[in-house]
Amino acid sequence: MTEPQHPSVMTGGCQCGAVRYALRSEPTHASICHCRMCQKAFGNYFAALTGLPMQDLVWTKGEPGMFRSSAAAERGFCRDCGTPLTYRYLRGQRVNVSIGSLDDPARIKPEVQYGIESKLPAFASLHTLPGERTEDGATPEELAAMTSYQHPDHD
Repeated sequence: MTEPQHPSVMTGGCQCGAVRYALRSEPTHASICHCRMCQKAFGNYFAALTGLPMQDLVWTKGEPGMFRSSAAAERGFCRDCGTPLTYRYLRGQRVNVSIGSLDDPARIKPEVQYGIESKLPAFASLHTLPGERTEDGATPEELAAMTSYQHPDHD
């Protein structure tokens, strides 16, 4: 574990709190990737990622497990809770962090989509689905049972 030598720009980590990180520079080139590998790695329609130079990602608590998902790339994840944390090309000097693992993911706006040949048909209409807040359809007892065991979005 290495402590940041410069103030962090952003922080993040996994769902259970076993792995935490700090970014020493503002991440750039935010994207979503629809490729089949990203769908499987995130268990979702796509992966949302943003990148920075590798030396600007500092692990402040624990370290991720790594899975080499192809001959060209590896993915970091929490060994305890499975949260996807990073993606990087082995020959590159940048690393991408999962936008959802950031403590303040709303700060990041995706700029481009990749792997659109694998975009699932339902993705085009997700924004048209009706929505409701969690508390709208739950009784007070059900809400009490939904107490989160997640690590808070801060250190």
